[in-house]
Amino acid sequence: MPKLDLFNVPVKTGSIYPAPYAAMMAGRSSLRLGEAGGLTQFGANLVRLEPGALSSLRHAHQFEDEFVMMTEGELILIEDEGETVMRVGDVAAFPAGTGNGHHFINRSGVAASFLVVGTKAKREVATYSDVDLRIEMEEGRARFTYKDGTDFAGPR
Repeated sequence: MPKLDLFNVPVKTGSIYPAPYAAMMAGRSSLRLGEAGGLTQFGANLVRLEPGALSSLRHAHQFEDEFVMMTEGELILIEDEGETVMRVGDVAAFPAGTGNGHHFINRSGVAASFLVVGTKAKREVATYSDVDLRIEMEEGRARFTYKDGTDFAGPR
């Protein structure tokens, strides 16, 4: 595949999270680089966070590995062990099945970006550390439940 033209890769905004969590993702956007390049075995996304924005709800993957490399600015990595400042060139890895809930927040006054690469398992389950929410992904379809497995109907 030839070199990707980043100016022609569509910018994805918004979230698949149910309300009220979707609104918490304001200020986050991404370029789906792996998808634009036709990749099927792993995803590669360039994520941009405006000041104050979150990358996601704090989550842990059951079946998918995740690797992150900072490309611009400064973010705070929040995980079970605490907070870590992440700057350009810093990397973090989140092996599947560890249960280490993680996400990034931009507490600076300027936009910041990171490259995230992750496996694409046929079936994925992720839990959200700070809220009673769980997602099951299978064949591109998402099902949100509470952590006990019952269908999600809003925060309780």
